[in-house]
Amino acid sequence: MDLLIIGGNRYFGKRLISRLLEAGHHVTVLNRGSSPAPEGAIQLIADRNDEAALESALGGRSFDVVVDQVCYTPRQAEIARRVFAGRARRYLMTSTVEVYEYEDSAAPVAEDALDLDTVTVDPGLPWEDPEFLDAHYGEGKRQAEAVFAAGTEFPWASVRVAHVLGGADDFTGRVEHYARRIRAGEPVSVPVVNRPATYVYVEEIAAFLAWAVGAEFTGPVNAHSHGPLSTADICAEIALLVGGKVVFHGVEVGEVSPFSFARSYAMDNSRAERLGYRFTHSSEWLRQALSETLSTEGVA
Repeated sequence: MDLLIIGGNRYFGKRLISRLLEAGHHVTVLNRGSSPAPEGAIQLIADRNDEAALESALGGRSFDVVVDQVCYTPRQAEIARRVFAGRARRYLMTSTVEVYEYEDSAAPVAEDALDLDTVTVDPGLPWEDPEFLDAHYGEGKRQAEAVFAAGTEFPWASVRVAHVLGGADDFTGRVEHYARRIRAGEPVSVPVVNRPATYVYVEEIAAFLAWAVGAEFTGPVNAHSHGPLSTADICAEIALLVGGKVVFHGVEVGEVSPFSFARSYAMDNSRAERLGYRFTHSSEWLRQALSETLSTEGVA
């Protein structure tokens, strides 16, 4: 297939590109030019926020599937709908579990918990402000999904990615945050009532996205491994890897550590499995994933 990947040159995005190339697909990568395309892929350079520049970079090219790894706002989604009308046979957007940020459900959340028809889309918000965008990450993704869902230019799907673990190239610093505190015996701040969440191994989400490229489903699909994890589960494994003691400090109000949640919104991945994908269980990869990330600190 002739594929276009927008962004996604790091973390699970680069693993996705590698898998697609190994499968024999013709891969074009579009980014702003801050990093080269992987060997074997064609690179197009443009700022996806600049509609004219995007049109110019694409020229007369068309693609079987466009995989949009960096669509964060409704404004970006609106540009993509216009630019890729007639250029994309299918459009796949990488989304996030954070679209469920208003959910608090004891049962795992299925895709229809979010009715995209009811989402208010406001492209006039200050989406270009990095601080605003960071603070409204889930809202931006939710509105972007709603823009695509309302379109008829091409079949569209979104992959709602769970919290990702693994890889020495994990750039978030979340695992290292825990490792430092556990080594030092310092308290880890968590909500007084701390809920588990769903996770996915970095290699598994790359594999799932590669599978989704060749599938024909439309609409949103949740992507995560079986076996929700609590902060205690993650910290216990980190303690085995780095030594030290896990000390939790319950916080009623205020900042808490990453991977700790006062509300329940574990996802339900049964739609993906009905479509034919089989996820692993988090117990199969958790220790390896954490070890990979902590290897940069001499732990392997």
